[in-house]
Parts: sequence; structure tokens; C-alpha cells
Amino acid sequence: MTSTATETGAVPSASWGVRDKILAAAMGLFYVEGINATGVDLVAEKAGVSKRTLYKYFPSKVNLVEQYLTSMFDMFLAMREADTTGPREQIMSLFTVPVADGGLMRGCPFHNAAVEAAAVMPEVAEFVHRQKEAFATSIVDLCRDLGADDADLLGRRIALVYEGAAALSTSLDAVEPWARARAMVEMLLDLE
Repeated sequence: MTSTATETGAVPSASWGVRDKILAAAMGLFYVEGINATGVDLVAEKAGVSKRTLYKYFPSKVNLVEQYLTSMFDMFLAMREADTTGPREQIMSLFTVPVADGGLMRGCPFHNAAVEAAAVMPEVAEFVHRQKEAFATSIVDLCRDLGADDADLLGRRIALVYEGAAALSTSLDAVEPWARARAMVEMLLDLE
């Protein structure tokens, strides 16, 4: 759920509907530029639609942000469901060290949204809280599948390591926190 600022999300195709094009534009802009720095005018322009059309599909910016975050979480779930490896490999895949490609490390889109929305979009902050809990629960479930003695404790520790790596890599604009986090999670799993 992390990447660098050069990644802008899905690329709309000719078969996509208007709603999909708006959402794809929002995904790229919100992640790279930030939610507060991106107005609906810019999203509409990037999607090639009028502001009125944008509001037809997304009645408010809060709704658009929630749909952006839902899409990001759905992408995570789809990747997890498509992954046919075992639970350990799935956990470790969360800690793939990103390639330093010269773009800014933007970290976790949910963390970014929580920080940006804290004062101006309380609905988004609540939404992020639910998504973060669901993410941690998904890691707990993987730990349970792994046969961990205390899957809840292990899963929540791994979620904490993930959050720390995402935040620190963003703050430092560096990939090293991911490498350190990966080593720590391997150690935690080896103790099981």
C-alpha cells in the first residue's frame, strides 16, 4: 500500500466509464499531490470532464476521497486474494523494499489521508480508522492461517512495523526503513 510519487494509479482506457476516469484521476492526484492540495477543478480537468459531471458521480470532495481510499483498499484486497502463496509469503510481500526511482516516497495513502483530513474532513478520518483496522485484521488473519500461537498479538505487531516503515520512509524519503522492517518481520515470524 505504499509507493513512490511517480506511480499515479490506474490508467484509464477507452472502455472505462466517466466515473472510472474521474476516480483514476483522483487516485493519481490525491496520492501524488495530496488531498488538500488537489481541488475538484483539477480532478475534473485531469479526467476530461466538467466539474458538474464530477459532482454528478461524486456529490462532494469527501465522497470522492472516500471512494479513492476504498479503491486503494480494494486493490490491496484483490492482490491478496490473487496471491496463491502461503500466509508467510503474503505477509512478507507487504514488506517488499520499493525501488528508489528518484520520486518522492509518499507512503501509505491511508496515513496520508488521516493526516490531511484530521481537521477538515472528520468523516474521512473515521473512514481511514475503519480501513486501518481492516488492514490490521487482515494481517491477524494471515498470522492465524500461519498457525501463530497468538495470532492477534503477532498480527498487530506486524501491522505496527508496517505503519512505522511507511511513515518513516515518507518522512526520510528513503527506502531503508522498508529493508529494516522486512528484517524485523522475518525475525518475528521465525520466532513463531
